[in-house]
Amino acid sequence: MGRVRQDFLLLKAGMSTQTLYFTDPYCFEFEAQIIEQFPLPDGRFGVILERSYFYPTGGGQEHDLGWLGDARVVDVYKDGARHLTVHVVERHLPEGHLQARIDSERRLRHMEHHTAQHLLSYCFVELLGLDTVSANINGDTPSTLDLNNGEPSFAELMQVEKRANYLIRCDLPVKTYFVSPQQVSAIPLRKPPKVSEDIRIVEIEGLDYSACGGTHVARTGGIGVVKILRTERLKDKSRIHFVAGSRAFELFQSSYAIAAGLAAQMSVGLPELPTAMQRMMNQLKNLQRELGQLKEQALTAEARRLYDTAETMGERRVVLAAFDGRSMNDLRALGRELRLMPGVAAVLVGVQDERLSLVTVCAADAGLSADDLLRQLLLHINGKGGGDASLAQGGGPGDLTTAQSLIEAARVELLALAFNRPEQRL
Repeated sequence: MGRVRQDFLLLKAGMSTQTLYFTDPYCFEFEAQIIEQFPLPDGRFGVILERSYFYPTGGGQEHDLGWLGDARVVDVYKDGARHLTVHVVERHLPEGHLQARIDSERRLRHMEHHTAQHLLSYCFVELLGLDTVSANINGDTPSTLDLNNGEPSFAELMQVEKRANYLIRCDLPVKTYFVSPQQVSAIPLRKPPKVSEDIRIVEIEGLDYSACGGTHVARTGGIGVVKILRTERLKDKSRIHFVAGSRAFELFQSSYAIAAGLAAQMSVGLPELPTAMQRMMNQLKNLQRELGQLKEQALTAEARRLYDTAETMGERRVVLAAFDGRSMNDLRALGRELRLMPGVAAVLVGVQDERLSLVTVCAADAGLSADDLLRQLLLHINGKGGGDASLAQGGGPGDLTTAQSLIEAARVELLALAFNRPEQRL
């Protein structure tokens, strides 16, 4: 019986795929032997290899990416029922041997972040007495770890970060080994293992002992650096966001480029940037306050001009105006000014991005309801809105031509109300 056929029968009988990332996480290329392929519901294919260095999603760590031959591996997961590692590709592959290649940059990021998480978790226990209850390792976005209780202060976070980076510089060995259930009780684990057999220990020599099936660097120096970015509160947990290794270096590069660019634009040195930014923010707030006051004055003056040039319909001063590019906020502000003027009935229409904004205004002595007037006009544009007797607002689809038509409809409506001719109302 041939080797491939024999391996295939062993797998069918329930034997596990030989997973080699446990013993050599730095192996990124290897010769692969396909022993099974099957279609997946989404049209892709699952591939089983005789032996694999690909890491499947699990233990809070993302899966590897890579290639089988020239086919992209887009997912890797464990088939729990058969204890097999499934490599997901987008097409059927030729049977037999092929070259497999793991995305080494992604794998190394995961190794840096996963070992950094162990180190940070150790430091949180050592310095603050806070246990890690879960973690998510991702080399593309910040990784996270969740603390069981408490909310570390900024000073405490910096203390933990400083301690972790000191231990990185110590370049301590990171060991991995399997122990039996009988042996595990003699190991000072940070938390109990989730499995009862094939218990794999990741040890940062002499410091931290964790039951873990992830990939890790060989020495703490391989992490490079770790940086805590922020925290967030999640019910009874605190989530710590962090980056490590090459991802931390990239973040430093991009952050430094942004800060240096801002400093250059403001003609200050990098250390003076915070003070310069605060000064600029204070100036901006003052300018915004002054601009708001000027805009309020301008709107008051505009409302007065609209009132002075308003049509007279009976005892009312009727303001009808359509504006291109005017916001609802501006229309409301104009309306609030107009409703204070005697005898005013106003219809203001603004057009922005093929949408109409409509504000109706009735002074207390106008004898009309702004809400009633609005609802009557909204029928012409199949719009929605509402308000009270003095000011109402709404909107619907339309352009400047529609706005002008709506103004004419408002004129007819108000004329009919002014001279008590309901048969003329639209």
